[in-house]
Amino acid sequence: MAIMLKPMSEEIYKKFTSNIIIDYAEDKVEAGTWLEEEALEKSKEDFERSLPQGRHTKQHFLLSIVNEELTIGWLWYFFDDSKLQKEAFIYEFYIYEEQRGKGYGIESLTALDKLVREKGIEKISLHVFAHNERAIHLYKKMNYEPTAISMSKKL
Repeated sequence: MAIMLKPMSEEIYKKFTSNIIIDYAEDKVEAGTWLEEEALEKSKEDFERSLPQGRHTKQHFLLSIVNEELTIGWLWYFFDDSKLQKEAFIYEFYIYEEQRGKGYGIESLTALDKLVREKGIEKISLHVFAHNERAIHLYKKMNYEPTAISMSKKL
């Protein structure tokens, strides 16, 4: 059975929320964007600002990645159909650690391509932290190309 993308249940949303806030804070610290002592609070603020109505926030699509009946990850993307450029933006794409290395990343992104094409979306963009080499490799394999590069130097 192929990977399916299904609307996120409240139960999965709770797990998603707790994980994403921590993971995002850790990524921002590792990237040198935030200090460790402020990261968790800033991450919570960003998350609440992005999804003020939780999983029911308009123009935000929170999906469970399902293999047969087992949820193996999640995908969150944004799409504003009032804009001229029909572009989706992936905020979060996550395959559970124990499910990685099985080809589910490629299958999930392929399923997303199909789903958004059906909505008339012509482009998908995302942000990936430079230290996330595994994700960068996957995105390159799926024909994502860099559009901007931020750089910094520690003194």
